[in-house]
Amino acid sequence: MTHSRMNGVKVALIGAGGFVFPFRLIGDLLSFPALRDAQLCLMDIDSERLANVAGATRELVAHHGFPTQVQETTDQREALRDADIVIITFQVGGVEAYRHDVDIPRRYGVDQTVGDTVGPGGVFRFLRSVPAYRALAEDARELCPEAQFINYANPMAMATAYLNAQGLRTVGLCHSVQGTTRMLARTLDVPYDEVSYRCAGINHQAWILEFRRGTEDLYPRLRETMLARHQPGRGAQDLVADDGDHSGAADAASTYEGGNEQVRTAIMDAFGYFQTESSHHASEYLPYFRKNPALVEEFIPQRWDYYEICAAHDVTGDLSEQLTALKDHLAPSVEYGASIVNSIVTGTPSVVYGNVPNHGAIIENLPADACVEVPCLVDANGVQPTAQGELPPQLAALNRTNVNVQTLAVRAALTGEVEHVHHAVALDPLTGAQCTLQQIRAMTEELLEAHAAALSEVFPRQHAAPAAGPARP
Repeated sequence: MTHSRMNGVKVALIGAGGFVFPFRLIGDLLSFPALRDAQLCLMDIDSERLANVAGATRELVAHHGFPTQVQETTDQREALRDADIVIITFQVGGVEAYRHDVDIPRRYGVDQTVGDTVGPGGVFRFLRSVPAYRALAEDARELCPEAQFINYANPMAMATAYLNAQGLRTVGLCHSVQGTTRMLARTLDVPYDEVSYRCAGINHQAWILEFRRGTEDLYPRLRETMLARHQPGRGAQDLVADDGDHSGAADAASTYEGGNEQVRTAIMDAFGYFQTESSHHASEYLPYFRKNPALVEEFIPQRWDYYEICAAHDVTGDLSEQLTALKDHLAPSVEYGASIVNSIVTGTPSVVYGNVPNHGAIIENLPADACVEVPCLVDANGVQPTAQGELPPQLAALNRTNVNVQTLAVRAALTGEVEHVHHAVALDPLTGAQCTLQQIRAMTEELLEAHAAALSEVFPRQHAAPAAGPARP
């Protein structure tokens, strides 16, 4: 805790106007008795959406008779002042900016099914968010320098690395680990509370290194089952995944892919371990699965397009439905955020999977400037990553292909060197499999131009170099 307060911990939720994810987090916080006297300060730049969420929060608090204080503000400084915990759930640019992230690369043959955490789309979602992150850091260093920051915004690795580089003590949270391990337990018909596991790697490409039930190694049965059900070209069988992408910023982030796991099964077959992000999204991280429409159809027969989901999403969300459910039964979800706050406030230890800087070689064979996803102990001392030693070398090699993109994008933001944007996009595995260097430069220039207004603060002295070579039609 940064300081004592009569009315309990102050939690600032930045980007609270999202009608789905932020309110679910609020329900999680109120599920812990020790947090019910908290001061919840809800901040968003959209006052109308913010008012709806704040109103639902007050109604939930009143229904349960809690002493929780609920504030709403469009002033970031007011929200941050003396905050103990700051939770970030915003997205910069909205659906219109997101459209450029997916449409422009597709003209060059880079078909991103999500395009918000990796590849050209992930790089530019991060870069256009940098001014907001920078302003947040400037205010926080003045108003709540000791606060624990919890980042739910994508691209997780880039955003979390940048926030830590700005001096904010930040852990990035996703639910891929929770979702994948639950899905695998169901697949093997093993009660989840009897499963133990260990994962490590990077966000959306962490690896389930151990999966056990007591003394039984479940991996042999897992490999046999997944290979039998999910050979490429066979389509979906009876497995339903519940580990879809979770930006925490886009309201549609709770829409999950279901049905097929050909991609992750193929990755496990080739490299030995199951990864923690669903097959549609995992197909973007590597060069093997999205080379042409026929190959996409073979590995991902059910079309899943995150941009289309976001564009079609009803912005009113399901706020009233959530409110009714939380009035009837107030219990935490699988998200880690509220359990982190509870452990810091009460000192009760918990273990979460968090994204943190790889300082001190938490994963020994990944770069020091990588942002890694590892088990973390949380108690009154905060979030403490646990050392994982070396990953199996083939897994570290796969991670490094994505770390290269992430660290160069962060370097571009920190230095203002626009050429590092070109380097980051050129090193993306899927982009490199589809495009020549000339085409990659032309595509990156188009993206720089499309997002020029948002990037003027990031690259104030840089001018985009002329495009080299022809664009794809």
